[in-house]
Amino acid sequence: MPLTTKISIVIPARNEAVSLRLMLPRLVELMNYAEIVVVDDGSTDDTCAVCAESNVKRLFHPYPKGNGAAIKTGARAAHGEIIVFMDADGQHQPGDIPALLDKLAEGYDMVVGARKSGSHAGAHRAVANDVFSRLASWMVMHPIEDLTSGFRAVRAGKFRKFLYLLPNGFSYPTTITMSFFRAGYGVAYVPIHTPRRIGKSHIRPLRDGVRFLLIIIKIGTLYSPQRLFLPISASFFLTGLGYYLYTYMYVGRFTNMSALLFISAIFTFLIGIVSEQISALHYKGIDSTDHEDS
Repeated sequence: MPLTTKISIVIPARNEAVSLRLMLPRLVELMNYAEIVVVDDGSTDDTCAVCAESNVKRLFHPYPKGNGAAIKTGARAAHGEIIVFMDADGQHQPGDIPALLDKLAEGYDMVVGARKSGSHAGAHRAVANDVFSRLASWMVMHPIEDLTSGFRAVRAGKFRKFLYLLPNGFSYPTTITMSFFRAGYGVAYVPIHTPRRIGKSHIRPLRDGVRFLLIIIKIGTLYSPQRLFLPISASFFLTGLGYYLYTYMYVGRFTNMSALLFISAIFTFLIGIVSEQISALHYKGIDSTDHEDS
């Protein structure tokens, strides 16, 4: 990455004073040429004092708005052409930032720190991340190594185009990853190792897991609707056909249930076609701004 490129590091934090006190001095020493922004999401601990000790910029939410909201606040305030996002819990190592930036300099628009096996806080979280990554990979037809990693370097201008899509909760990495693929931006991965976090996680596996799944489906309908609606339509049709053959052989007539399944298949398919058109219009504005930027 050229030294003339302005870099901002955005760290969303909520009651992470203990880990920030350990991380910020190392980060300031390693990245002394970068703008460091801590977005304090309504903390009630010593986060403010810790930021002052390391002389880093602090943005404050008067009440907790969520990890995604903190990301959006930091992205809007950052002055760098490149933004590095990292967590404040001590899992993301400052020493891995140069590797992300070097990969980004190869021409990519976003580089994600993909956690190696054994890096996750627990087996259930590793399994969930693998399932979500496989589902998202199928939707975008491109391998996604780590869908939920919050450690990433992005080109600021392109990232900000999707701020309106980002949720306020912990699922912003899912949304921005699939949105970048949909827009045709280059995404790469760099393997990282993340130690166990310092302090208690704010993620609730069941609640946030359901949110991740719903967001994947929502983005999937924006990204490639027929990848979602076509299999559903086919399942309705095949079920209706099977039920029709069964009732015709044993009852000798065409039943209302078969008709309902066939109609459901047709309507689901039509919804997919309409969604494809809406998706094309939705990203038309982004494509036009890319043309203007070039």
